[in-house]
Amino acid sequence: MRAPPPARPGALSAVAAALLAGCMSGPATSPASAPAAGTGPLTLRVIGFNDFHGNLEPGTLSLTLPDPRQPGATLRVAAGGAAEMAGLVGALRSQAPHSVVVSAGDMVGATPLVSALFRHESTVEAMNLLGVDVATAGNHEFDAGTAELQRLVGGGCAANRPDDPVQSCALQPRYAGMRFPLVLANVLRADGQPLFAPSWVRQVDGVRVGFVGAVTRSTPGIVVPSGVAGLRFEDEADAINRSVDALQAQGVKAIVAVIHEGGELPRPAAPGAVADWNDRACPGFSGDIVGIVRRLSPQVDLVLSAHTHQGYNCWVDGRPVMQAYALGRGLSVADLVLDPATGDVDRARSVTRNLPVLNARTEPAVREALLAAEPAPFAAALRAARPVAAVQASVDAHAAAAAPQVQRPVGRIGSGFDRSGRTDWPAGRLVADAQLAATRAPGRGGAQIALMNPGGVRANLACNGTPPCTVTYGDVFTMQPFGNSLVVMTLTGAELKTLLEGQRPPGRAEPSFLQPSAGLTYRWVDSAPPGQRVQDLQLDGQPISPGQSLRITVNSFMADGGDGLRLLKTGRDRLGGAQDVDALIAHLQATTPTAGPARITWVD
Repeated sequence: MRAPPPARPGALSAVAAALLAGCMSGPATSPASAPAAGTGPLTLRVIGFNDFHGNLEPGTLSLTLPDPRQPGATLRVAAGGAAEMAGLVGALRSQAPHSVVVSAGDMVGATPLVSALFRHESTVEAMNLLGVDVATAGNHEFDAGTAELQRLVGGGCAANRPDDPVQSCALQPRYAGMRFPLVLANVLRADGQPLFAPSWVRQVDGVRVGFVGAVTRSTPGIVVPSGVAGLRFEDEADAINRSVDALQAQGVKAIVAVIHEGGELPRPAAPGAVADWNDRACPGFSGDIVGIVRRLSPQVDLVLSAHTHQGYNCWVDGRPVMQAYALGRGLSVADLVLDPATGDVDRARSVTRNLPVLNARTEPAVREALLAAEPAPFAAALRAARPVAAVQASVDAHAAAAAPQVQRPVGRIGSGFDRSGRTDWPAGRLVADAQLAATRAPGRGGAQIALMNPGGVRANLACNGTPPCTVTYGDVFTMQPFGNSLVVMTLTGAELKTLLEGQRPPGRAEPSFLQPSAGLTYRWVDSAPPGQRVQDLQLDGQPISPGQSLRITVNSFMADGGDGLRLLKTGRDRLGGAQDVDALIAHLQATTPTAGPARITWVD
């Protein structure tokens, strides 16, 4: 695909300039590290975000941050919204002569309906208006397959079915595509050529800065395998280093790695405390990103990370590694000081900071407490930011078009269904029960058991007030946004036990439990040796024998080997079924379910 031409060196795009005119009030404040043009080092402000997941509307999104007024206490901060994020981006850009806005992946996928109903064209439109300059892909960009990802990048309308609520080009005659390049160094086609360009270069008054992208190499195991068929996902560090070498050969010395992989900070010991997302020391920082960064070329000056939905501003091997939580609630800002003589980054003089995206729901006292604790330039940007009208108009138009479908009542529940529990959850059991009900009839597969992957249950079903509570299509879709279909297959009792034993593979500290339908029960003995943890496996109170044939329902993602469930690819006598959302709606219309007890018993 042909990437859009790079912006003129030192200039903002026309879109960004228009945004700045609409979102700022009061005089701009220059960062302390930015000298006047031509007098010495230059500063490039890198503004990053990650895992936006189509959260165009702020809704009830919030962050829990350390309270700067009281050590050990926390603040609940209302945050998020595409128009609000665009306002903070514009305020930050107005302070810097040179800036770049970067997405670290999962911009789309697993989204609310205001994005999903429009094949995520609404999200891309908002990101174009916000002024994104460059992005990498996350694993969720591959949810609908390579061809759909290429359409999302390059533009054009997808074919629509009249009976499908998901529609392409619903509000415009032609979807324009991304006005920014997607860079991806570690995904290759079958012929060895990269799926997208590995890197992108921005000119800053003669100094060239390279941006190299990569996605977690675990992507083939966490998306529908058929969607990435023919692609090779290489080691992230090896691929980035190869691209860094190519950039260096072109004379590019300042380099930013944008990696859709992440890490975690341990929860502080104090009850209710949270890790400080601007503590550069980052005690106990761990996760896949740490090993990747330690293997990166020393020429990489900044790492923007993602995937784990965590907030941190850590230094690993002398360079910053940042992530700003997820869902548009925060931005990572790095003021990189560039030496015009060497073309490299002066890391000692560079400044990094994570900032919350405050919105109209942010309490004034909370806002003031946060502003008082921020360094002056960043506090000024937070104070000056205003929602961008163009972005808000786009979001409002798509939300209005989606509203009839979002608000349509589809059933009732007799209690709330959440994703809490040491083994199986009420929400997971509800989904599994719905899928069993949809496939139990002989003509629909004759299912006896349904299993649901926990990562596919994306939200709770709340029951606020006196039950029964009404459930809308938007509620159901938010819980299951992937559009998978059901598949019934035959496994033996021995194969089922092997599948369940694999819920805690070697090297994993905690099991990840497949959510079981009614009638399937067992004990999980955590201290038992591998292969012996699943005990007393029963169906409807009767022991399951190793040779017993069982008809089992899973979703198409699982059936295709997603989440590492490769055993399911060997399931026999397959029969396809309804969409997962439709199965849950039918279950809610036929019953008024209430949350019951766990079906998996944990034994230490």
